Amino acid sequence: MEKVKLFATGDTHGDFGRFDANIFPEQADMTRDDFVLICGDFGGVWSDSPKEHEKLDWLEDRPFTTLFVDGNHENYDLLEAMPVEEWHGGKVHRVRPHILHLMRGQVFEIGGSKFFTMGGASSHDIQNGILDPADPDFREQYELYRRMGALFRVKGRSWWTHELPTKEEYEEAWRNLERVGYKVDYIVTHCCPTSVQSTLDPHFTDDTLTDFLDEVREKVSFRSWLFGHYHDNLAYQNKYALLYEQIIQVL
Repeated sequence: MEKVKLFATGDTHGDFGRFDANIFPEQADMTRDDFVLICGDFGGVWSDSPKEHEKLDWLEDRPFTTLFVDGNHENYDLLEAMPVEEWHGGKVHRVRPHILHLMRGQVFEIGGSKFFTMGGASSHDIQNGILDPADPDFREQYELYRRMGALFRVKGRSWWTHELPTKEEYEEAWRNLERVGYKVDYIVTHCCPTSVQSTLDPHFTDDTLTDFLDEVREKVSFRSWLFGHYHDNLAYQNKYALLYEQIIQVL
């Protein structure tokens, strides 16, 4: 039996050009039983537009299977409307037959390795606030912010409260980690633990998710931690891989 191949990369934001065969030639030797894993901000489930469906169809036509954890820039209304399936020991949303969203707090068995997934992150491009379309002065505020070049997002259109996990998702994560004896091979997230984040970029503030990930870092045995979010490519302490455009082989 041929060994499973798995590559990982960072935020795609709905732009899958890096998976063109000329840029990612390794896919010539890959099959549907091999994987490319995106560490959050997949961005392919955002507008439900014809153009977006065309991009997803193009990605579906690649020879490999695409996996992703969610980031802070996903349309959670669309994601959560999809049926939940069991796949390789954990829960997924199947966006296309070979494009799968690895849900939060899950442990997947892939190629003989255990992967713990915990998507989500706090948006850091909302310094000027979040506008609510239900507010009576929404249109006026929106146009003002646009003219100002403000950093803001719109609730239910470009920002969702579910960018951070719920209490139930944290609880499910701990149950699944307990089930595997707090030992996995790989941890896949969008943001990283508070202690790592403060070293990589002190401008980012901690939150309930980065603090949770710090607890995971202390309690769980793991070989490598893969994450995105910070728009850089960097190896840290020989155990953490911050990914953006770079594509690395994991398995």
